[in-house]
Amino acid sequence: MNKKKEQNKRQFLFGKRNYSIMLVGIVFIALGFILMAGGGSDNPEVFNEEIYNFRRIRLAPTLVIIGLAIEIYAILAKPKK
Repeated sequence: MNKKKEQNKRQFLFGKRNYSIMLVGIVFIALGFILMAGGGSDNPEVFNEEIYNFRRIRLAPTLVIIGLAIEIYAILAKPKK
């Protein structure tokens, strides 16, 4: 009877450590997209140079890529038992 209860007990696909790492990756990705946002102009006739600054061209996409790499690591890391 105890074996049956243990078999019926649901287990998560990943461990607690994996979910923690995934959360960090999601924060990196979200921060990257937040840093990419904005820079529009109120007047479409006026070009805004702000769209080509370091934050939007280099920093934000780098954060998104780092976040994706963290997510891949979190999926592939062995859960501790």
